[in-house]
Amino acid sequence: MSYLHNIGQYFLMIKEMFRKPTKWSVMRHLIFKDIDDLIINSLGIVAFIAFFVGGVVTIQTALNMTSPLIPKTLVGFATRQSVILEFAPTFISIIMAGKVGSFITSSIGTMRVTEQIDALEVMGINAINYLVFPKFIALMLYPFLISIAMFLGILGGLAASVIGGFVSFDDYISGIQMDFIPFHMTYAFIKTFVFAFLLATIPSYYGYYMKGGALEVGKASTTSFVWTSVAIILLNYILTQMMLS
Repeated sequence: MSYLHNIGQYFLMIKEMFRKPTKWSVMRHLIFKDIDDLIINSLGIVAFIAFFVGGVVTIQTALNMTSPLIPKTLVGFATRQSVILEFAPTFISIIMAGKVGSFITSSIGTMRVTEQIDALEVMGINAINYLVFPKFIALMLYPFLISIAMFLGILGGLAASVIGGFVSFDDYISGIQMDFIPFHMTYAFIKTFVFAFLLATIPSYYGYYMKGGALEVGKASTTSFVWTSVAIILLNYILTQMMLS
């Protein structure tokens, strides 16, 4: 029953997030602050991981294509498909559930522990809208991060293939261009928007409704990471089944 209670409370929180909005002059500053905290500050880790994982995918693909009958262009093709369809939208989102999700849960949870949320409610402010809505808007820029991850993942694969001597530059570029289906980009960005919504709301839920002291803030951060990752993986399966099958 506790799971049903949490699910119901989560959807009620989402409904409350759009009710009684905070005035724009205040909300604008909150949104820009969250864009800086959640998007800009994540650029470095996303770029680093995307570049080197793209290189690893390329190397592993090249090393497993030992038959001389398999064209070398398939290395670039396989890297492109892996990065665009799964690695960038899904794998990066799970990493962000740890970085961004833990930050959101701990920041809101600390406000709960120090009774700042109670102070907002006493002043007649819709605390859920004030705290959660700016994060939701900021993470609507999350596809910008994923597009960078896609580009750097493919670029990392190019660097690894050329420097390591696995595939020539021309073969890799030909593989990237081979049999490209534009809908795969649409599919990837639809997933990205869904994951962005989960990244904004599930950690906020665990931070807002936590009880206890400083120790419970850490526990709430861990729990939010686990359930955000579970939700991302489940919805990834559902969306893939719906859109690609």
